[in-house]
Amino acid sequence: MNVTAVLDAVAGACLLGGALLSLAAGVGLLRFPDLLSRMHAATKPQVLGLLLILAGTAIRLATVVDITTLVLVGVFQLVTAPVAAHMVGRTGYRAGLFRRDLLLVDELADARGRPAAPAQEVRARGASAPGGSRTDPE
Repeated sequence: MNVTAVLDAVAGACLLGGALLSLAAGVGLLRFPDLLSRMHAATKPQVLGLLLILAGTAIRLATVVDITTLVLVGVFQLVTAPVAAHMVGRTGYRAGLFRRDLLLVDELADARGRPAAPAQEVRARGASAPGGSRTDPE
């Protein structure tokens, strides 16, 4: 076995692992019960999957221009995915688009100085409001 064959095997393993993680993220988006769980599935394995795909591609392309572009794509993904997930989570929380019974700790309700609403109340408000239940004007 020469170096090229080893690099091909490593690149293939990275590409396959990245594809499987991205597939797991897609399955999680379809299977998880609420917004916060789906947001987790959309960000955590998807980012790692993309980074593995970029690493496998960088191993195969091996030119400075291509690797620089792939590194920039990876950096931008690492910077934007957590910010986007945070904003989606906060918006969904304020709109009541999650299940409180699935939360172990509700730090945002504690930080805002109001008690956490029972899960039945959240579901009732979400089902009765036409566009969700936005009870907080902030």
